[in-house]
Order: sequence, then structure tokens, then C-alpha cells
Amino acid sequence: MSAPAPSPLAIVDAEPLPRQDEVLTDAALAFVAELHRRFTPRRDELLARRAERRAEIARTSHLDFLPDTAQVREGDWKVAPAPAALNDRRVEITGPTDRKMTVNALNSGARVWLADFEDASAPTWENVVLGQLNLIDAYERRIDFTDARTGKSYALKPAEELATVVMRPRGWHLEERHLQVDGRPVPGALVDFGLYFFHNAQRLIDLGKGPYFYLPKTESHLEARLWNEIFVFAQDYVGIPQGTVRATVLIETITAAYEMEEILYELRDHAAGLNAGRWDYLFSIVKNFRDGGEKFVLPDRNAVTMTAPFMRAYTELLVRTCHKRGAHAIGGMAAFIPSRKDAEVNKVAFEKVKADKDREAGDGFDGSWVAHPDLVPIAMASFDAVLGEKPNQKDRLREDVSVAPGDLIAIDSLDARPTYEGLRNAVQVGIRYIEAWLRGLGAVAIFNLMEDAATAEISRSQIWQWINAGVVFENGRLATAELAREVAAEELAAIRAEIGEEAFAAGKWQQAHDLLLQVSLDADYADFLTLPAYEQLVG
Repeated sequence: MSAPAPSPLAIVDAEPLPRQDEVLTDAALAFVAELHRRFTPRRDELLARRAERRAEIARTSHLDFLPDTAQVREGDWKVAPAPAALNDRRVEITGPTDRKMTVNALNSGARVWLADFEDASAPTWENVVLGQLNLIDAYERRIDFTDARTGKSYALKPAEELATVVMRPRGWHLEERHLQVDGRPVPGALVDFGLYFFHNAQRLIDLGKGPYFYLPKTESHLEARLWNEIFVFAQDYVGIPQGTVRATVLIETITAAYEMEEILYELRDHAAGLNAGRWDYLFSIVKNFRDGGEKFVLPDRNAVTMTAPFMRAYTELLVRTCHKRGAHAIGGMAAFIPSRKDAEVNKVAFEKVKADKDREAGDGFDGSWVAHPDLVPIAMASFDAVLGEKPNQKDRLREDVSVAPGDLIAIDSLDARPTYEGLRNAVQVGIRYIEAWLRGLGAVAIFNLMEDAATAEISRSQIWQWINAGVVFENGRLATAELAREVAAEELAAIRAEIGEEAFAAGKWQQAHDLLLQVSLDADYADFLTLPAYEQLVG
């Protein structure tokens, strides 16, 4: 008896959701299945290549610009001109695609909204599908709603006042267990991209915009090449002009920082720019150089500001690279969440945000990120002061910038050391974030900062690195697994006392505590926290 013929559709394996049929149409599922069959094998090869490269870095503790692509760096080429909707990106707001955030982000006054299916979204099936539905509803202007709990109404402003959406799918390493083709899960990146592109490409063109994407966790120009092949195929599949898709790549891995020109070159017909992240970038440094000894040990994450010499090398090289090639350079995140109770906390934080955005605008960035609508005017003022009526400053070529390969990994150029309080903060934030993630929340306000999965990644990576490097803190205590367990037990008890027994029992606090310790203490360092966490995510 012959095996059954493969289904032309991606198969949904999940409890039904309200209105899911508007997203999971046969035509959309057929498109996702086609993406999977064509491109997942190459994705698998590139994930294997990541592991090979990581092993090489472990052996050499070295990275350099690629000799094989010198002709790309030395060539005279530019990316395609920016479409009108992406020419002025001076302030971008980020956040997940729940209904309330969708309305607030579009209305925020920012030029762009990063609609996030990645680090700010825990990938429950409900978040994946209903997030897509919310974006469709927004484009169709049927997203207005009243919050049943608060009675507050949310409604979209006129179209000309809304932010332009740039959607971020999941990274290449994540699977979507609820959607299968030929008996295996489809990569989350192809699910998120495929459903969004299929339903909205023409809608967005009709609105004078287009299907625009942020590409996360990219580690090489070969991964950018794969995305470019996907864009070419997808545009032909739905019958829209080549070059309609635009992608901004997050340079949030240390390996990608050495391939910025090559990444833009691979995507040149579809490239919209590069973005300078922070926590994921530091996480990537720890991940790749975790065997490199003391000179690669990072201090407390809050001591590694964007003015640290190795971070400055990275951001200035990014601006120079983008402007040399006609692309936008987008700066990092202002994550502060204003307090409704403490005006003094806000005053100090707003001054820091202003200084950070002033620096980025002064360095030549064309825009920057904020996590909260109250920060939009602050960031806007910093960029307005430099740009005036100009949409960007791509004419500032930053030819004064010269970055040697070693500058990007000169971690020991930073005059700071890990502290015991840094360990405590990593444990506190790690437990609190993971607990919320396991309940389906990816963007979480913790200690007046909006945190996402990158925060948990750098937190658990620092605990791992400090223990394995034998760091001695300023109080004389040695970083050990026993110390991490002691601090974690204290923090769990403090949370229980703070929120009360009932709320503690209703949450996933013990589970979060255990998972943080697992990924912080295991000898075999997990590539991504979200891989073991996804196995525990319900829904």
C-alpha cells in the first residue's frame, strides 16, 4: 500500500480560535506549505552552519571581515531607493500585535511601528493567529474596540496620521508546532511571514505602502540571501512587482556585525536599512565567545551602554555602512516605561532618553526605537533638531569612521566588572520575565523598563558566563552554581511575599525559577532560551 500523497496545505493542529478562518484560509495555508517545501531545507543547512561557525570561534576566539567577499565591500553599489512610506523613520515604536497595542502604536505619533511576532510576543497559537487578524483588521479599519474591563475605547486616527507598519517574524531557529507540512513543523519565520504577506501585500499597496519586514537574529549574509530568495518567490506568487517588499535587518549578532555590507548587498533590491540592537547583540557576544576567557567577560548589562568602546565601534560602523550604500541606519531602544506615581523617576529617565537619542541623531542615525508612546515626543525632538525638514541624513557618510576587526570584540576595553548586585538583577529580571512569557506575554514591564525575550537571554547568559569564568564579585563571593541557586531562592521568596500566596499560586513562578536555573547552570549552553521555554508554553 502506497503512502498517502502529501497535502498541498499546511495542516493546523490546534484548538479552533475565533475568526481563525479569516487567517487560515486554504489559499494562505497552501502558500505557507509552498514556502516550507522550497526554503526550509536551506534554512536547516544554515542553522547547521551557525553551529560550525560557533565551533570555529570557540577554537580561535577570533572574528574578521570575510576575505571571500572583499569585492562586495570594495564595490560601487547602492540599495534600492526607499519607498515614500519608509523614507522618514525618525522615531519607531515597538510592541506586540495584541488589539490594544495595535491601536496605540498606530496612533502613537511615531513614523513606524515594529509589529512584533518575535521577542515581544510569546508564540502561543492564539498570539500567532490573532496577531495576524489584528493587523488585517487595522488595515481594514475595523479594529476599534472598547476594553470590557476598563470601559476605555480605542479607535484609529485618520490614515495619514498612522505609523507605517514594519512586521517582525520569528527568528530562523524557532518552529511552529501547530502548523505542519509533510509531517514536520513549519519554521515560525515562514508562518509569520507567509500569513502576513499573503493576506496583506496587496492591501498595503492599495494603501500606498507595502509589505515591510524587520529580519531578526540574522547571523550571516547567506541567511539574508535566503530571505531575498523568499521575497522574490513570494512577490511572483501573488503577482506584485519585484522590489515591493522591503526589509530592515537587525544587526543583533556579533557575526552579522562583520557582514553588514554583504547583508545589504544580498538584499539590495529589497533592503530598507539596518538596526543596532543591544541586549541580543551582547547575548550573541557571550554565546559566541563564552570559551574565550577573562577578556570576553561582560560586566553587568546596565554597565554596557552604547558609549562603551566596542559598542561605539559597532554603531558607528553600522551608520557608515548604511549611508555608504544608501540605506537607513536605525538606532537602539529606549525601554523606559513612565511611572504614573513618581515624577522624579520620570524626570531622571527622560533626561537619559534624551541624551541617548541626541547621541544617536548626532552620530548620523536616521531614526531610533522607543517602547512607550510617552517617549515618542522626546525621541522626535532629538531627531527633529538634527534633521529639520529632511526625511533622513543618509547624506552624512561618516567617512571619518574607521573600525578594525578587533575593535568590535574589544570587550576588555570597558572599565567595569561584574557585581553581586548585577547577579541579583539578572536573576530577578530573568524569573519575572520568564514567568510572564510562560503565561503568553512577551512584552513585560519590569522595574519601569519594557523587557522582551532578549532581556532574559542576556540575563541567563551573564549568569552562565560569570560562573564558568570563575568571576569573584566585589563582596568577595565567587560566582558558582550554588550562589545562583541561593540568590534565585531568595528572589522567589521575595516575589511570593510581594504578591501574596494566591497570586503566586496562580502564576508560573516556580516553573520560571526552575527554567532560568536550567539555562543558566547547564554545562551545555542552550543556543536560545526560547527553545526549552517553548516546550513548556501552553497554547
